[in-house]
Amino acid sequence: MEPIHERVAGIDVHRMKHVVTVLISGDGGAVSSETREFGGFKRDMRALVDWLRSHRIQQVVMESTGIYWKSVFSHLEAAEIPALVVNAFHVRNVPGRKTDVGDSEWLAQLARFGLLRGSFIPPKDLRELRVVSRYRQKLTATLAGEKNRLHKLLDDAGIKLGGVVSDIDGVCARKMVEGLIAGSTPEQLSALGRGKLKSTGEELEAAMDGDLSPRHRLVLSMISNHLRYLQQELARLDRYLIEAMKPYAWAWRLLQTIPGIDEIAAAMILIEIGDNVHRFGSPSRLASWAALCPGNNESAGKRKSGKTRHGNPIVRYLLCEVANAARRTKTVFRAKYDSLVIRRGHKKTIIALAHKLIRTIYFVLARRKPYRDSTFDYQAASVAKNAPRWIRALKKYGYWPKASAESTTAAAAS
Repeated sequence: MEPIHERVAGIDVHRMKHVVTVLISGDGGAVSSETREFGGFKRDMRALVDWLRSHRIQQVVMESTGIYWKSVFSHLEAAEIPALVVNAFHVRNVPGRKTDVGDSEWLAQLARFGLLRGSFIPPKDLRELRVVSRYRQKLTATLAGEKNRLHKLLDDAGIKLGGVVSDIDGVCARKMVEGLIAGSTPEQLSALGRGKLKSTGEELEAAMDGDLSPRHRLVLSMISNHLRYLQQELARLDRYLIEAMKPYAWAWRLLQTIPGIDEIAAAMILIEIGDNVHRFGSPSRLASWAALCPGNNESAGKRKSGKTRHGNPIVRYLLCEVANAARRTKTVFRAKYDSLVIRRGHKKTIIALAHKLIRTIYFVLARRKPYRDSTFDYQAASVAKNAPRWIRALKKYGYWPKASAESTTAAAAS
């Protein structure tokens, strides 16, 4: 094979140590190799960059090892040294030759012949926003865990509030929990019911009649305070993410035209895949990158399990959440869900819906046009929404036929 690059470097990345091998093609096809080891501090990263510059390196390759590659990549990016972050699955060496020096040399050899394909690395702004969006996801999971603890604690005290309210953290339920902490009686707590809860006063009173000890109240008050704190922090992060979408406003608004995607989901999806979907090449490649398409496993002409691979877990989680919302809308996504769920089951159907959604996201962002559903009559919906306002304006300015108005009035009176 003919080498693609004459000066390449492979980096075996660790937390506190980076082993770097440089391969340089000389006259007559001779290749010189040099290996050095650098630490993990910022000063070591500067020394690494200076060493690569001194060798006029054309291409640097490293494995996507945990989060340790990020610091190295950012320094190389700032120094404008071309760098690829590759999937470790794609660069496995021959068994029995697994050493740090061997790994860095093997990466450099593969890079020299152009046998590697870099992973998708978003721009620096989106990489930093990922820290915020992924922390928001962790807070959301923590909030759900605290609500489950609230359920468990109330059940432990014999209080069945979770069985009579749809949301344990709703307005009425929150007031009742505060009343439990304050020591209110079941009769006083049942009077706090509103709407549908008001009509079930006896059942609600029976549900609030339990054995709440002082220790239960202590933990209950701590859980309640923690829930309020988490909700405030989530609201703070939501405001920050929405403000951060200003440079990507066109893509952010387009994503919200897709059923099931609200402003926060649109922001988090955009942070993960970026606003330039052309870098993926096609909707199929985007779906493959997110591991939301069937896997390929064929041997001797026989098609084996098509189980999906492990991909970006954040994108997978977001699109499955969006798919659960989209299946409840009067759109083509609901029709697809209804046609598949009978024979495939709920979970596999949600993955299929997520696959359709990510392909739709690709087309919406690539064409820069809002989503239009083939089963929804947008013109009829617009008329139904605006017709009363149009009729009032026509009557106000004298453009509404009097005969029609009189006949309409007579028909209404009869």
